Amino acid sequence: MRRLLALRQEQKLTTRHVRLMAESLEVTERTVWRWLAAAERDESAAAEPGARAQSRDRFTVTSEVRRLLALWKGNVAAVHRELTARAVRGGGEPPPSIPTLHRAIQRDLTPGERAGLAKGERAARKHDVFLARPRGWRNQAWESDHMQAPVLVDVDGKARRPWITWFTDCATNAITGVAVTPVHPSRESVLSALRSAVLREDPYGPFGGLPEKVRVDRGKDFLSRTVTAAFDLLDVTVEDLPAYTPHLKGTVEGLNRAVESMFLAALPGYARQPRPGKRASRPKDEVLLGFEDFTGRLLAWTSWWNTEHHPAPLRGRTPLEAWQDDPTPLRDVPAADLWTFTLEDAGTRTLTTRGVRFRKRDYVSAWMTGQAGIQVRVRFMPHHDHRIEVYHAATGRYLGPADLADQATEEQVSAVRRARSARARRLKKDLESSQRERYAAVNQPEAPRRLGALTAAQAEAELAQSAGTALSDLTMPDLIPPAAPPADWRTPPSLVTRTAPGRPPPVPSEPAPGRPPGPAEQTTEDGDAS
Repeated sequence: MRRLLALRQEQKLTTRHVRLMAESLEVTERTVWRWLAAAERDESAAAEPGARAQSRDRFTVTSEVRRLLALWKGNVAAVHRELTARAVRGGGEPPPSIPTLHRAIQRDLTPGERAGLAKGERAARKHDVFLARPRGWRNQAWESDHMQAPVLVDVDGKARRPWITWFTDCATNAITGVAVTPVHPSRESVLSALRSAVLREDPYGPFGGLPEKVRVDRGKDFLSRTVTAAFDLLDVTVEDLPAYTPHLKGTVEGLNRAVESMFLAALPGYARQPRPGKRASRPKDEVLLGFEDFTGRLLAWTSWWNTEHHPAPLRGRTPLEAWQDDPTPLRDVPAADLWTFTLEDAGTRTLTTRGVRFRKRDYVSAWMTGQAGIQVRVRFMPHHDHRIEVYHAATGRYLGPADLADQATEEQVSAVRRARSARARRLKKDLESSQRERYAAVNQPEAPRRLGALTAAQAEAELAQSAGTALSDLTMPDLIPPAAPPADWRTPPSLVTRTAPGRPPPVPSEPAPGRPPGPAEQTTEDGDAS
């Protein structure tokens, strides 16, 4: 632009020069001529052609405007109305026009700040720049996470969204272990996925072995006592990441996004499928997958991901090829030892003629014959209360499993669960009906008016029915009357009768000379105490 300005001052500027400049900047010739005119008036405009003239009285975004943007969720028109109303009340200078306010916000605030003021910190993080970790070597670092699949699955006749727990290797993008649960996962899900991740036998291999560290995100299941004890026994470091930092475990977060778009979105019962109509609803004739079928398809997709998929970070290789090309030695753990390490310890017990007593229930097995009287150590898988694993207390030798004695049949368990569900539904309905309150609609400012009239008889009957439920009403303060206070205390006559019987009532002391009598000493004109 400075070159064109010099040519124009030397009267050597032609339309060909302007046309070439317009083509190089991808603007019209008229725009270039306007820039030249602005540069003639102010030479500083030649440095930034097209930029608006800098003026000292130009409106800039202040801290008050930022607060109003956060209050009104980024609505610039609402911020302008608020500033105008404050100026009318004498609370500041009149604001500029809405276009000027828009330009100032676009100029003075970054895209991340605008998104954060409108939608919060999570929206602002989408505009941040993050560094990528070095790929490292296999089993250097794993990442683990829970994910609720957006797919409805038939679980015992109910439509549920199962949860997926998996471990992934950061160097090769391989899924080393996975576990699926019909309901919310627990530490049992983490231990099950950990066993499948460490073992390299069929059908889990060839991925596996012990990693050097595992990254988790403050989940209480991953940081439970049982899981942390298992990691300590396996000599695996647990890296507890700060809260709300998904970018610090980007490998498993990327896997969570990939499995939905590449696999779950094509399954029947996908919960986020766009449907016609204003209200999202499932078709009545939709057939959902069973839990077993869903688990089988997910494991098949996991195998495809590890052996056939070519992630972009691996540059044309599959996770299996990247794993096999890495010469890093692996640390393996025997399956029997791994099973022991991933069980929760319940302490020692004495094996009696009725078996092993655990949680007020007896567990028996055929191998216990002739073993009554020895000390054993009980280990168990969390939430699997139908079986325990028994070890010798002194030597640590594995003795065998023990099953729950007198275990109920599946029909009995189903009947109990149905009865519990019906009772819970009745209780929930009663609580909702008792707590539901309705208020009258108003069309002018007035105090809220509660609806639902009761007669005096109905109120007294309901209060009498609930009188015996409050613990404060069940107390009997007069069962043991308090002892009489000392004689020199000034006790009100109303409390004298409530002291222990058989004791003389206290005698009020005479007031000191010059002191007015107390409330208990004042008398009426007839001489009676008031």
